[in-house]
Amino acid sequence: MKQVIVKTLALGTLLTFGFSNAQNKPKVVLDNFFNNEKKENKETKVLESWHYTWNDTSNGGFSLLGEIFQKQGAEISTLTTAPSKKDLKNANIYIIVDPDIDKEAYGGKANLIDVNSIKNLTEWVKKGGVLVLMSNDNGNSEFEHFNKLAGEFGIHFNDDSYNRVQKREFEQGKVMVPAGNEIFSEQKLYMKEVSSMDVKAPAKAILTAEGKNIGAVAKVGKGTVFALGDPWCYNEYIDGKKLPIDFTNYQGTEEWVKWLLKQVSKK
Repeated sequence: MKQVIVKTLALGTLLTFGFSNAQNKPKVVLDNFFNNEKKENKETKVLESWHYTWNDTSNGGFSLLGEIFQKQGAEISTLTTAPSKKDLKNANIYIIVDPDIDKEAYGGKANLIDVNSIKNLTEWVKKGGVLVLMSNDNGNSEFEHFNKLAGEFGIHFNDDSYNRVQKREFEQGKVMVPAGNEIFSEQKLYMKEVSSMDVKAPAKAILTAEGKNIGAVAKVGKGTVFALGDPWCYNEYIDGKKLPIDFTNYQGTEEWVKWLLKQVSKK
C-alpha cells in the first residue's frame, strides 16, 4: 500500500511520495523553490503549489510524469528549498523546470538560482548526479541566473521563442526525432513556444526545432545533464486527450524517463 512520508531536514523540507520500502529505489527530486507558484484550491480554499508539480493534476501539472517515474521503479519527491549538499545526497535525479520570474512567484519575488546552489549542483553532477534543466520561452521563465547554472555544462538558453502555435494548429509545434537519437525512438513530438539554446562542449545537441537547437545532453564527470527549452511533458500533452494521435508525447516521455534512470544505473 502506498503511503505519504514527510521528512524534515535541517536545511530544507523534502516531501516524499512512494513506498515505505523504497530505500533502494532511484530517487527523483523535483524543485519547488526556484519554481514556486501557488494558488488557492477552489474546494478546500487551501493555498497549494501548482504548475509543473507532482501533486498538480491539472493540465499544467506533472502528476502523470510522476506516475511514469513510479511505474519505472523510482521514488518521487519535492524539495521546497535551495538544494544543499545534504539534500542532494538524497537525490539521484534532480529536476528544475521553468524557474520563476517575479510575476509568477508566490509572494511576487522569485527565488533566483544562486552561486551556492550552482556549486552544490555542479559538484553533485560530477559525482554521478543526473540533472534535468527545462526552461520555458521568452517572458515565461527566468534566464539570467538559470543560464549561470546551465553554462557550467556548456548550455545557454537563448530567451527566445520558437514553434509558436496558433490556436489548434498543432503541426506548428511538431518536433521530429530522427532515427538514431540517443534518447528517443524515431517519432513526432509536440513542443510549443520553446526556447532555443547554444551548445558547446561538453554538451551536444539532441533535438532541434525550426533549425534551432532546443535540447542537449552533457556528460560531466560521472554525471549527466539533460536540458530542454520547454517543460514539454506536462499533463495536457501526455494525457492523450488534446493532441492528434500522430503525436507521441506519452511514448516519448516514457522513453525519456527510462533513459534518465539508465543514467543513474551507470554511476
